[in-house]
Amino acid sequence: MKFAVVVFPGSNCDIDMYHAIKDELGEEVEYVWHDDQDLKHFDGILIPGGFSYGDYLRSGSIARFSNVMESIYEANQAGKPILGVCNGFQILLEAGLLPGAMQRNEKLKFICKQVELEVASNETMFTSLYEKGEKITIPVAHGEGNYYCDEATYTKLAANNQIAFTYAENINGSRHGIAGITNERGNVLGMMPHPERAVDALLGSADGLKLFQSIVKSWREAHVTTS
Repeated sequence: MKFAVVVFPGSNCDIDMYHAIKDELGEEVEYVWHDDQDLKHFDGILIPGGFSYGDYLRSGSIARFSNVMESIYEANQAGKPILGVCNGFQILLEAGLLPGAMQRNEKLKFICKQVELEVASNETMFTSLYEKGEKITIPVAHGEGNYYCDEATYTKLAANNQIAFTYAENINGSRHGIAGITNERGNVLGMMPHPERAVDALLGSADGLKLFQSIVKSWREAHVTTS
């Protein structure tokens, strides 16, 4: 499986994401600059964290208009897995690929620490190797991670099993403690915690590795035959 790590001006978690895929997962991966308009030869798209375009105007609001986004829309239409982490999640929200919006953390402070998440759904291509209700440790590093949606959207997310992860302790004021959601089709995941920083016990946790392994498992089941 071949992954693209999309790099915007101001991305700073792209190297972590590349390392997670190449060195820990053992799959192919390439950096893709934000001006690139062709992602057809990639099987999965990864949008890393950071401060795209300096977070001017609003986190993710400028990146949403980058040339590469047209190819990301096409990848979504093709059903390819798309993962947005932290600023990547914010970009997916701004681009309309996921519902809702992101606000400043409830206490208006940047949060950077290991947190405990609960796997709210293991029925997605990103979470199939976890147990539903499993508690995992993943680091966060954000100032605008307070996920908001109206009650109708929340009801729909819950009914469709689109809530992938919740915080065991609601650290930032997110609606119902939401830490990560998918789109209706299930091929796009946005999450504020950083699974790419939790792929080896030396980093404090290896709990994020199953997320990437789940993506590969789903892709192989759909594309690899032994006959």
